[in-house]
Amino acid sequence: MIVFLLSALDQTIVSTAMPRIIAELHGLEMYSWTATAYMLTSTVMIPIYGKLGDLYGRKIILIVGVSIFLFGSALCGLAGEFGDLPILGSGMVQLIIFRAIQGLGSGALFSGAFATIADLYPPRERSKVMGLFGAVFGFASVIGPAIGGFFTDHGTTHLFGYEVAGWRWVFYVNLPIGLISLFMLIFKMRRTNHSSGGRVDYWGAVFLIAAFVPLLLALTWGGHSYAWDSALIISLFIGAVLSLAVFIAIEKRFADPIMPLSLLRNPTFAITNAAAFVISMAFLGVVMFMPLYMQLVLGVSATQSGFALLPLMIGIIVSSIVSGRVVSKTGHYKPIMIVGCVVLFIGVVFLTQIGPDTTLREVNWRLLVMGLGLGPVQSLYSLAAQNAAPAHQVGIATSNSQFFRQIGSTVGIAIFGTVLTHNLVQELPKRLPQMPGMSAQTIDLGQMQARAMNPGSIRAEIEATIQARKLVIDAAVVTTLVNRVERGIKEGFSSAIVSMLKSALWIVGLGFLITLFVPVLPLRERDSPIEAKA
Repeated sequence: MIVFLLSALDQTIVSTAMPRIIAELHGLEMYSWTATAYMLTSTVMIPIYGKLGDLYGRKIILIVGVSIFLFGSALCGLAGEFGDLPILGSGMVQLIIFRAIQGLGSGALFSGAFATIADLYPPRERSKVMGLFGAVFGFASVIGPAIGGFFTDHGTTHLFGYEVAGWRWVFYVNLPIGLISLFMLIFKMRRTNHSSGGRVDYWGAVFLIAAFVPLLLALTWGGHSYAWDSALIISLFIGAVLSLAVFIAIEKRFADPIMPLSLLRNPTFAITNAAAFVISMAFLGVVMFMPLYMQLVLGVSATQSGFALLPLMIGIIVSSIVSGRVVSKTGHYKPIMIVGCVVLFIGVVFLTQIGPDTTLREVNWRLLVMGLGLGPVQSLYSLAAQNAAPAHQVGIATSNSQFFRQIGSTVGIAIFGTVLTHNLVQELPKRLPQMPGMSAQTIDLGQMQARAMNPGSIRAEIEATIQARKLVIDAAVVTTLVNRVERGIKEGFSSAIVSMLKSALWIVGLGFLITLFVPVLPLRERDSPIEAKA
């Protein structure tokens, strides 16, 4: 549970700090990659850790995973501290690389925690524990954004003569929690049963990575850095398809594949994970960019944006616990899944109505509705997939369920990041006034984001331009121009983010439709294979 808390806290604590991080390290265009790199490495390692856990036990895998995670966290806190570095590049590139290292460890945390629960509890009892895990995720989600915002706004300290920016503590805070986790794992966790033979499908892992890296690059660069029909983007898509074909061929031949194709032939497992993939695309994509909206458009601090996410997390906690108890009592999870998807869809519909004049209170109740829908689907998709798998494949089924969920989140972040960047390039020129020294037709998104974070810089920039050109402009005209620029930036970011949310609405709707086709499969009382009812 502590290990799961560590991973869940890291996913939520960073979001409110990101606007300040990209303002300091300069990289709005790479905003989504800080999450994409983390999610990608975490995701591709999940099935590997799942298989290693089946072979050697969960305990040693969790210890290794936590150690790598802590090493990556320490490096993330140092990103950009010493300026541009050889090979590693700028501070933003350093952060992306270090987040990828952090993700290598995180994959073990998620898959190991869920698989351990599958080892210890039968499916019917497991639903209660899954509900508690959902509550832990909700708890981390409650305190994470608030802590991240507090560190960002007030955490700047001086150590040994060096100034440590507040946002760096967002990563350093993992260290004490992680050390406690390591102590508990080494001295308190008992060993679980594991198989005595088999090999790890490393080649499958290589081609799995080779399939998703070019896919994510194509989704990130397409339509912005390069045209969709450019040779590079087409080549990336072709490379992804070919690598996926090789991966499937390997999985068919390998005795112990990281992704047994027999599981994908199980309709409950396949359809449930398809729904989880789609819903996860929408969820993390929305949560990732809401702090950007609140800080850049509404002008609130990082701390305030963190507290503004509390209703979302409270909704997740409450609905997760309630749904877990209901499923444990009734033995039926599909109706709760459907209700969760409907409520989630309604919540996203409400979010598409926000704008530059929306109040935080109006954002709060919309996020609450969204959280009430997310709670049930957070845990029940995994439960359904585990319940459909034979007992000897529960570990690999759990890791594959987490894989589909996290790859959905990864793809979602990449897509939404591309949509947001494209929308910003389209919307900002429409709303910014033409003025000396600030052409709306040659948008620098990094400068626009910095201006939104620090409105005072707009007046200073305009006054400096007027003075340099020796222009005579009335002070009232300057004030009017400053207000128009501030308003234009807010409206541009608001419109771009709302357009992104409308894309999420379609994705949630698709997830709901897929959920309708999940086969009815009663929860079994013990771990044994079971056939789905037609």
